[in-house]
Amino acid sequence: MLESITISISIQRNWKDLYEAIWRPEDFPKWASGLTKSPLIKEGASWKAEGPEGPITVRFTDHNEFGVMDHYVDLGNGTEIYVPLRVIPNSDGADVLLTLFRQAGMSNSKFKEDVDWVKRDFLTLKALVMN
Repeated sequence: MLESITISISIQRNWKDLYEAIWRPEDFPKWASGLTKSPLIKEGASWKAEGPEGPITVRFTDHNEFGVMDHYVDLGNGTEIYVPLRVIPNSDGADVLLTLFRQAGMSNSKFKEDVDWVKRDFLTLKALVMN
């Protein structure tokens, strides 16, 4: 079992509208620098990009009515990392939640670095959707 932490941000926007604004894989590079800053290129059922540590392949859940934006990241070494991501209602606004799993062999400092990176990406997301 992997250690995990769920990171969230509250955004004053209807949760369904927010989900519709951000669910598309090709829009992730606008705010999810922890995933990629390069464009995501569709190849079959997956997407290819340049991740922070090299080439990645990503599979995303299909568009859905539940606000689920889970994705699976293959770093090229055959290990697929599951990244649960949700947009959920919070009164008249929304919360965006991402669960980060500490991968086997990951140092405390690297895990903290990844947590901080997600927090920064969430601030970028909030700024993007509030403009």
